[in-house]
Amino acid sequence: MMRLGLCCIFVEQPIRFRATTARILSALPRAGQLSRLSDICLENARNLVRAVETVHGLGIGAFRVTTPLFPRYTHPLVGYHLDELPAAGEIRRQLAEVRRLRGSLDIRLSFHPDQFVSLSSLRPEVVDKSIAELEYQGLLAELIGAEVINIHAGGRQGGKEQALRRLADNFPRLSERVRTRLTLENDELSYSVRDLLPLCHALGVPLVYDVHHHRCLPDGLAVAEATTLAAATWRGRGEPWAHVSSPKQGWQGSNPRLHADYIDPEDFPVCWRGLALTVDVEAKAKELAVLKLMSDLGMTPKQGSGSAGQA
Repeated sequence: MMRLGLCCIFVEQPIRFRATTARILSALPRAGQLSRLSDICLENARNLVRAVETVHGLGIGAFRVTTPLFPRYTHPLVGYHLDELPAAGEIRRQLAEVRRLRGSLDIRLSFHPDQFVSLSSLRPEVVDKSIAELEYQGLLAELIGAEVINIHAGGRQGGKEQALRRLADNFPRLSERVRTRLTLENDELSYSVRDLLPLCHALGVPLVYDVHHHRCLPDGLAVAEATTLAAATWRGRGEPWAHVSSPKQGWQGSNPRLHADYIDPEDFPVCWRGLALTVDVEAKAKELAVLKLMSDLGMTPKQGSGSAGQA
């Protein structure tokens, strides 16, 4: 049955993920940096356990893990490796618990790297940094059992055809644990579903279909047709993944790309109903928006879920 997903953070549940800055870390000796980072990473790992338990308690079936779970991991000056941290063993145990819960509670986990990740960039240093970031997220994904690392195709430097060719050329540089989890998403400015489908088939990379982006950047495909074509790229990779959001100021507003607090039920494709599909709800009200959409769609919470307060 269809499941809805929460993206990264909560607005009402008392779960927070800590961060830090390179400036703060740079003021510390290396031992101090690693000590501070170890404390933050351990707290974040423990809170990820709570997050998975909580989304299950709410009846939510998927969770997008925040990208900086391990803050500044790939930073050129203050970056680090997991096993350098004093609490590395306990951090690994907490992440193993996330992996166990993911399986026992049937929660799908994913990552969505920041926009600076671009395998199609003309600048070699950007590609190198992007690969480092993807490898970091591949490590986390492997440790917690996340299925997907979802990226956009990047910019259009030199033309879209050349940019997509650069992405394809850089794809083999990724480790197997990244390649087997990588997905591509159509965006609202540059690359439509029609643009990405040939590359997805050529690389064996599934397409995450963002219906809001498709409405902002139409390509002649109807929503139902795009849904079917995107789903076909997921064969052998589990149930297809999709994204939904609503424009903050409505479709007649000055910038329909901005996300609203909640999902207008009219923006949820009728053709998605009844599909075996994971749909990330990209809305500012976070878990409140997911729960409201579940109610609007008449969805029954996942069997075995209880109250979030008991999670």
